[in-house]
Amino acid sequence: MSPRLVFLAASALWLAMSCLGVGAGRLAEDKQALIDFLAAIPLRRGLNWSPSTAVCGRWTGVTCSIDGSRVVAVRLPEIGFGGPIPPNTLSRLSALQNLSLNSNNLTGPFPADFANLTTLTGLHLHLNSFSGPLPSDFSPWKSLTSLDLSFNDFNGEIPASISGLTQLTALNLSSNSKDEIFVSGKGRRRDRSPEKAVAGSQDANNRLVFFEGCTFAFDLEDLLRASAEVLGKGTFGTAYKAVLEDATTVVVKRLKEVGVGKREFEQQMEMVGMVKHENVVELRAYYYSKDEKLVVYDHYSRGSVSSMLHGKRGQERTPLDWETRLKIALGAARGVAHIHVENNGKLVHGNIKSSNVFLNDQHYGCVSDLGLPSLINPMLPPLSRTAGYRAPEVVDTRKASQPSDVYSFGVLMLELLTGKSPIQITGGGGGGGGDEVVHLVRWVHSVLREEWTAEVFDVELLRYPNIEEEMVEMLQIAMNCVARTPVRRPKMPEVVGMIEGVRRFDSGNRSSTEAISESSTPTPVQDAAAQTTPQRG
Repeated sequence: MSPRLVFLAASALWLAMSCLGVGAGRLAEDKQALIDFLAAIPLRRGLNWSPSTAVCGRWTGVTCSIDGSRVVAVRLPEIGFGGPIPPNTLSRLSALQNLSLNSNNLTGPFPADFANLTTLTGLHLHLNSFSGPLPSDFSPWKSLTSLDLSFNDFNGEIPASISGLTQLTALNLSSNSKDEIFVSGKGRRRDRSPEKAVAGSQDANNRLVFFEGCTFAFDLEDLLRASAEVLGKGTFGTAYKAVLEDATTVVVKRLKEVGVGKREFEQQMEMVGMVKHENVVELRAYYYSKDEKLVVYDHYSRGSVSSMLHGKRGQERTPLDWETRLKIALGAARGVAHIHVENNGKLVHGNIKSSNVFLNDQHYGCVSDLGLPSLINPMLPPLSRTAGYRAPEVVDTRKASQPSDVYSFGVLMLELLTGKSPIQITGGGGGGGGDEVVHLVRWVHSVLREEWTAEVFDVELLRYPNIEEEMVEMLQIAMNCVARTPVRRPKMPEVVGMIEGVRRFDSGNRSSTEAISESSTPTPVQDAAAQTTPQRG
């Protein structure tokens, strides 16, 4: 080997060893910065951070670069931190890209030395108790794509320098000081909307729009990166369960066949976003572009009422008991009744069905998918999937009404009572070999005509004692709701009152019944003969 080649080989080896040494040294510095941070901050829960263990792959909440040379992310939500962030600790993590310390009890001003964290792309400090003004200069964080400082006690104006964060796709500064604050961007003052907080500047295109009170901090890229599970394909699109990097779980519905433009879409979303009720699944965010329309909701871990009623029945399945079915009906009724009094009494759900009803923590029903039918392309044929819920007078599901909502709710009640789907396909029999379509409402009418009322109810309910009278009362309410003539159907606040008359539950939620007209409220329980005779229109 020539002296020149020997020299080049030796130089390459020396350079490689030097790089390894520098990388190891920087990682050691990052590790010490984290140790110093932990030693100086109050903490209710223990962390497995120890000087004797490797920081990469071992320490809770810490992520290193692919080559293991630097700490690039610290995610410690709800860990129990308190007090101010110790100075000269986290700010020494010069390669840090993501810092998530949300949902702790951190106090004090925004850390001034965070200006050293120039590689940050995500900063999530929401749900803490930080106070004082925001930093006047956001230019050190020019790589930020996601910033969430909501639910703190920051005050004053939002600095104009935020408008220089050209990479920003998710911004949430809501729910801070009660003092008036405004977004100052692109050289002009812009009052902050009381109803929504926009991810990014207000006039930005094709960004997620978050509504007031939403604590999420993510962007479209986060959603696309999230692990996703298909929950179901419904009338208006496919719903996914998305779990983000910080363990936030949401439901994302990808809408199909949207037939309205951006302006009309946004107007409808803003109207829906203003509906706040504990029995209405809240719209948290939406996204509109030419090729993609998304809506984001909270995730309900128990799944839909449809899956509970019509999922596989066997030893591993827990049947819905009678009390839960009552609470599902009552909660959903309250939710729909509240919807009907919104927007001066002009709002309609338009797609009430068991797959759009979920259980909250108290096992009351909550209705989802509000306002979506009006977005669908009017050139499409009527949707067959909703046929079992569709009132007789409704030809086009995009033109639903409050009376047709009542009809759909009545079908939902019949589902809860019978355990049967609104439409069932059975073998035709008789040697013809064809299938027979059985509509639930027609089937219940036929059974009641033969005075076989007991045959209506789900066999899974027969195990519960002393509920026969309540079941018959609920059946009578359901049959009132599915009256063929719209004018013979009760209004939803009246339905709430009737269900509450079946059994009183301990619940502070009575807001949906305030609009009930006492003069028009029908008697919920008729005599025994009337209970087995459905009202017909």
